[in-house]
Amino acid sequence: MSLKTAIVTGASSGIGKEICKRLLEINYKVIGISRSITKEDFNNTLFSALQANLADEKSTLKACESLRDEDINILINCAGFGRFEPHEELSPKTITDMTFLNLTAPMLLTNALLRSLKKNNGYLININSIEAIKTSKFAGVYSASKAGLKAFSDSLFEETRKSGLSVTNINPDMTQTAFYDELRFDTSDNEDERLLASDIADAITHILSMRKGAVVSDYTIRSLKFGISKKR
Repeated sequence: MSLKTAIVTGASSGIGKEICKRLLEINYKVIGISRSITKEDFNNTLFSALQANLADEKSTLKACESLRDEDINILINCAGFGRFEPHEELSPKTITDMTFLNLTAPMLLTNALLRSLKKNNGYLININSIEAIKTSKFAGVYSASKAGLKAFSDSLFEETRKSGLSVTNINPDMTQTAFYDELRFDTSDNEDERLLASDIADAITHILSMRKGAVVSDYTIRSLKFGISKKR
């Protein structure tokens, strides 16, 4: 029996890397996508790397074309970034890059791979954000891109219900990753006031272990308590 194949974006760090490690542990072949990823990033013969800048249209379309003929069982759109400033202080490039990476790239990859996912009764999993279902100041573009991704997931769930495809939208709260490296704030140092990347990987394991006739279409994960750390 041939192994099933998963594609994971944002695979070189944070949640994406943790998801890749988990899928490899349960014997999936994994194609990891990021700007600088190499096969050597994962010491596993089941892993292959595809370098692409998913904030760039030409690079994303090239990646889509190279993947179009792959026999895929799982697509996990995980790549993304956020900037949280007054809207007038965001640069036009930050706005366009954030919108493209968080929303347009997942839609393009899904477009390229949807026939294969449907044929294989597969899984489309979009790693979203708690900001998709709530509003915060200084998060207009980020929240809009994530709310758009949720709307895309929800619509696609309805569109593909006659197929065997499972579509899930995962909304994590603040998760300890490099996402915050260039921001003015970070996750809390307290264990019960933050999520770990492994918590999101646990959700992936749960989704894949469920009876195929049942779908968690919206999966929100929050820390037990709220906490935030402001940088000096």
